[in-house]
Amino acid sequence: MNFTNGKELLDICEKQNKTIYEVCIEREMDLTSKTREEIIERMSHSLEIMKNSINKSLTEDIKSVGGLIGGEAKLIKNRLETGKTVCGSLMSKAISAAMGVLEVNASMGLIVAAPTAGSCGILPAAIITVANEYGLSDEDMINAIFAGSAIGAIITRNATVAGAEGGCQAETGSAAAMAAAGVVEMMGGTPRQAIHAAATTLKNVMGLVCDPIAGLVEAPCQKRNAIGVANALISAEMGLAGVESIIPFDEVVEAMYKVGKALPMELRETALGGVAATCTGCSITKRVFG
Repeated sequence: MNFTNGKELLDICEKQNKTIYEVCIEREMDLTSKTREEIIERMSHSLEIMKNSINKSLTEDIKSVGGLIGGEAKLIKNRLETGKTVCGSLMSKAISAAMGVLEVNASMGLIVAAPTAGSCGILPAAIITVANEYGLSDEDMINAIFAGSAIGAIITRNATVAGAEGGCQAETGSAAAMAAAGVVEMMGGTPRQAIHAAATTLKNVMGLVCDPIAGLVEAPCQKRNAIGVANALISAEMGLAGVESIIPFDEVVEAMYKVGKALPMELRETALGGVAATCTGCSITKRVFG
């Protein structure tokens, strides 16, 4: 049981009448020679880490190593509690969770790189927030993470998830694609809908640069995780509604990779371009590193 691109994955799902998460689990069994129970147990452990990182950010006072972020997730949560949120309850909860996980990462806390540390808030925030909203189980969330993992495996194989190689589109874009696919299946959508949702998320941030201030995975990374989870939820909604991507998922992945390769070196995690190279960005760098 293996697949190397989205078309192969969808063909397997449709021919064998299986979900993406079922195919992903079977693939993992083949690759690792581990039992289904062992693989699910390991993913269950990852889910607990994801839950804990969200909870930590919303209940503890956190300050990042570089001092650029810390406490923003709580601010979003506090605003939600006033009852005057612009985005609505579910989206506000997802945004605060995504930002919070980045705070935990930037303060040397324990997170799950999904697929990277710089994009670690998106998938947990999307899947856990939606699951909590609709009373779904841990099993549902674990399956959703497996579905997202299949998308991540394809992108990693055929393109990149590294900001240093493909810009932030490759990091937060890939994370959002994974999250969107996971949410679609968790909400009862088909593999086809999940893959189209993943394609949509990548298109939505095509060309997004990676320009970390002072070279730290703090800002603007934290806010891009917030944008990423919003992108994932919006794309999942479109996918579940039957809105399809005009460009097939595999072609979108290829395009993303080419765009990433075309980005100047300054816009690929070097902190030499974008907001990192602004007057304020440079002054922050000097302050952080003396």
